[in-house]
Amino acid sequence: MTTQAGTRPRLLQAMVDAFRQEDVRQKLLFTLAMLVVFRFVAHVPVPNVDRDALANAFKGNAILDFLSIFSGGALQNLSVAALGVYPYITASIIMQILTPLVPSFRALQEEGEGGRRRLQQYTHWLSVPTCLIQGYGQILFINSRGGSVVRDFGFPEHPLSTISTLATLTAGTMFLVWIGELITEHGIGNGVSLIIFGGIVARIPSLIPNLSTASIIGIISMTTFAIALTFLVVFFQEATRRVPVQYARSAYRGGRMYRQQGQSHIPLRVNMAGMIPLIFAYSIMILPATIASYFISTGGWVSSIANFFVSQFQGGRGGSGTGFYWLILFLLVIVFTFFYTMVQYQQQQMAKTLQRQGAFIPGIRPGPPTEAYLMRVVTRITGAGAFFLGFVAIMPFFVGLVSDVKTLTISSTGFLIVVAVVLDTMKQLEAQLLMRNYEGFIR
Repeated sequence: MTTQAGTRPRLLQAMVDAFRQEDVRQKLLFTLAMLVVFRFVAHVPVPNVDRDALANAFKGNAILDFLSIFSGGALQNLSVAALGVYPYITASIIMQILTPLVPSFRALQEEGEGGRRRLQQYTHWLSVPTCLIQGYGQILFINSRGGSVVRDFGFPEHPLSTISTLATLTAGTMFLVWIGELITEHGIGNGVSLIIFGGIVARIPSLIPNLSTASIIGIISMTTFAIALTFLVVFFQEATRRVPVQYARSAYRGGRMYRQQGQSHIPLRVNMAGMIPLIFAYSIMILPATIASYFISTGGWVSSIANFFVSQFQGGRGGSGTGFYWLILFLLVIVFTFFYTMVQYQQQQMAKTLQRQGAFIPGIRPGPPTEAYLMRVVTRITGAGAFFLGFVAIMPFFVGLVSDVKTLTISSTGFLIVVAVVLDTMKQLEAQLLMRNYEGFIR
């Protein structure tokens, strides 16, 4: 298809162009088919589950409700995919943190593609014990809230049934990871991210009936906040600081070698950490209420302290938490953003890469001065990204102040994931179109 000069096709037209290309159409259909398989798996239940007890366990429990959102309701159904891909993400985060600290891992990363494949294999191996630990802990917690939700579970009373249940959950998670990698290889977009995206979006239809209990003003307020948050997420996800770089290149003319200067830039993302700090912060905020809930019935001063932690830390969903809860969450997001960004930055070794390529930043000497300069730039722009992520985290608090649609709000972390995945998928689809002389739809 040809377009007039100076014009760009709309999103709908770009999708039509994509489906006209046979190979792009196959990628899109393969991606959709894998997401459908994921949704089928999300409704295959784990054996020995008491459905009535499971429903009672989820009534009014903010922790389980939060965890269920990111599994696309699979945890609420206690399906074989109840853990989602989050054990794999946890293992990936652990490997990213360990890589610059463990010399053998650091050497593998510097080997190139072969070394990265070996690290990826280690991540898969680490995902298995992570699944076992997370699955065992979650089922114990669900059983403590709703009685015998999963019957014949726990060591040492029921070892065989416990092992079979944990093996089922682990197999479900690794199957989702395999589907995600198939999407990455044969489809459009990052497969694991699309699995998370599909799980979050699948929860939206279940929230629509709650519109009947909300006022018109509340719905308008929530819609306004959603539009504003979408704009901010897109703006900060795409924001970069371009650091100018010059490099020398050689050219032969008339039997002589001439040195020429080339110019380029290093794009440093403002939100280099993505949504990982939000996941870290929410995980930490869940722990106090989870641990304290086991001591509420003990009586005395221990019970009083436990009640305090439960009241302060359990109500964070839908803007219903206390001001103390949101303040601590905001500070944790900022701390984890700086921490995770610095871990990622150290792994990239930008200063050494520039020096090996014969490139330099104008006015900055190569080596340690370049490293110090880049660290200052990354620290400054990370401050903006950290405050943005902190604001995204506490957004439900502001929605709760002006809106009565608390039951309709999706976690701000989930909102960020949805928008980020959509942007990444659109970019990859645009790249496929540009390879075939079509104009994209991202300005």
